[in-house]
Amino acid sequence: MVSCLEVRFDAMEGQTPGSQYLLEKPFPVATNSGLSSLGAIFILLKSALGAGLLNFPWAFHKAGGVAPTLLVELVSLVFLISGLVILAYATSVSGQTTYQGVVTGLCGPFMGKLCEVCFIVNLLMISVAFLRVIGDQLEKLCDFLLSSTPAALQPWYTDQRFTLTLLSVLVILPLSSPREIGFQKHTSLLGTLAACYLTLAVVVQYYLRPQHLIQEPRPELSPSWTSLFSVFPTICFGFQCHEAAVSIYSSMRHQGLWHWALVSVLSLLACCLIYSLTGVYGFLTFRAEVSTDILMSYPGDDVVIIVARVLFAVSIVTVYPIVLFLGRSVMQDFWRRCCHWVCTCGALADPMGLWVRIPLTILWVTVTLTMALFLPDLGKIISLIGGISSFFIFIFPGLCLICAIGIEPIRPRVKCGLEAWGVVSVLVGTFIFGQSTVEAVLELF
Repeated sequence: MVSCLEVRFDAMEGQTPGSQYLLEKPFPVATNSGLSSLGAIFILLKSALGAGLLNFPWAFHKAGGVAPTLLVELVSLVFLISGLVILAYATSVSGQTTYQGVVTGLCGPFMGKLCEVCFIVNLLMISVAFLRVIGDQLEKLCDFLLSSTPAALQPWYTDQRFTLTLLSVLVILPLSSPREIGFQKHTSLLGTLAACYLTLAVVVQYYLRPQHLIQEPRPELSPSWTSLFSVFPTICFGFQCHEAAVSIYSSMRHQGLWHWALVSVLSLLACCLIYSLTGVYGFLTFRAEVSTDILMSYPGDDVVIIVARVLFAVSIVTVYPIVLFLGRSVMQDFWRRCCHWVCTCGALADPMGLWVRIPLTILWVTVTLTMALFLPDLGKIISLIGGISSFFIFIFPGLCLICAIGIEPIRPRVKCGLEAWGVVSVLVGTFIFGQSTVEAVLELF
């Protein structure tokens, strides 16, 4: 990564930062190391394909049908893609390689500290939610394998507290330990295929329509502005890959703006297709009876769904390390500042070193595992997670765009248009955060 950045800064010497390099040289000189475009697409896609996939059929019901939800999804897609492109542009202008670093460099220390707090809280809650999803799938799998054994007589090693802890130690912790995010391109392909199987299973179950899935017709919600707005947090929760965008872009072999735009479009269009198919067919199968977790709507002895449970747990296992990597980067930045203050030398001064990276990784896994095992159901605060995600999808990219064009030589008309888009992005994100926060608080009480 360091060599890639050195090539970029050497190429930019004597030019205005960011604009000429990005716009005139969309495909800079490649190095032998770095993340390929295909690898970037899979990591970006897998960053978005998380637990939100289970909630989309319920979102279709909540919004009042297929057409309204697809309309909201398409409108959101414009902001989602533009946010990714803005972050790449802001990364080039600021010269930073982390999301919080970009916000601090362009928007100032106060916004940088706010970004770090939101970053940690959001990623921590997402990690806990992922572990809860994995634990639920493991519990259902154990219930199926021991269906003939009474619950009171089931072996101790089938308890979720043991199985989830064992999985975290033997699988999740090793996958989360590598130094660079580029390592995740290998597991991201596996996770993407696992998520695709869930979509395929939902579609196939709709057309096969076993007798036990046929539901009695019940009145459905009618579309309204309130119901449409309530879907935005679910979409934000489902498509949140922006936290990883800066790290992925900084690790890429080719870092041109147009090249990154193509990567972003392909990733989010593929993600949108998977989410939409799952949402549409899951909703059409169960209608008003659909659960917030689509897998909970199916019977526990269906072999196709059992395989889907296992593979989706695999999918979540592969995305957890990406979330941990991003959260660990914030803690590493804090560690770097602490070492600078106390003038510490040696191995402990390097936040990317083995003696710092591994303990931080163990700490993250331990905290999230403890919260997942002992906290109550997190389903009610998914909208709150989606609300916090609006900071990274709308608010911070909008602010970065406004600040970045303030130091760039851009034509007045273009500058005015970009500033207007930045303001719109901030306002939309603020509205979504406020609406989802109020809804989450009302649900909790």
